[in-house]
Amino acid sequence: MPITHAATDADHRPEAIQARLSLRYRHSYLGDAVLGAIDGCVTTFAVVAGAVGAGFPNLVAAVLGVANLVADGFSMAVSNYQGTKSERHLLDQVRATEEHHIEKVPEGEREEIRQIFSAKGFTGDTLESIVEGITSNRKVWIDTMIREEWGLQVEGANPMRAALATFAAFIVVGLLPLIPFLVTITSTDRTFAVSAFITAAAFFVVGYIKGKGTDKSPLLSGLETMLSGGAAALLAYLVASWLHGLYG
Repeated sequence: MPITHAATDADHRPEAIQARLSLRYRHSYLGDAVLGAIDGCVTTFAVVAGAVGAGFPNLVAAVLGVANLVADGFSMAVSNYQGTKSERHLLDQVRATEEHHIEKVPEGEREEIRQIFSAKGFTGDTLESIVEGITSNRKVWIDTMIREEWGLQVEGANPMRAALATFAAFIVVGLLPLIPFLVTITSTDRTFAVSAFITAAAFFVVGYIKGKGTDKSPLLSGLETMLSGGAAALLAYLVASWLHGLYG
């Protein structure tokens, strides 16, 4: 859910607050998709730019691009899966640890809750009431320790969904720079120009979506993504052109 700074009376009515606070935290897979989309577009167009800079025909650029697209997309998805799985494993370990501590040393765990909320400024009967309220519910007690002591989200991302979001975005967006080369086998400067235009537009759209999801200026986010992706592709093109001129 994007963070917004605008405040309205309707947002702060009791029923609206209750509904908002009662929502369980759900991981947004937008970040996984955006990361996959940007990386897919950058790496694929970089391969295309490098192939064109080296003087390779369109067919070679297309073959290299498709091979890179599938291999890198799968590799990135696997990496995201493993990373997310490790995070979930850590969360499970922390939850089991807190379960064990509450079972074996409940007074020590109550003291931890007491000190956590004392550091937030609560004292006296108010503090004791908070401690009693939290520790009277085992799930709330454990969830509070996970958030306050360990600094973790109570619910993590699903590793498979995170991997699929990354892979799908990588393939879909990463395929865009290759379309002109797949359609036109004959090598022309126009083919590369069309690919560059499509890639720039894709970078901008992905950045725009990223900006909408983070409450950042969508236009600024789109331009930043377009410029950063274009810089990577330009670097690949220049290096390939230099090597082509050196050994060609």
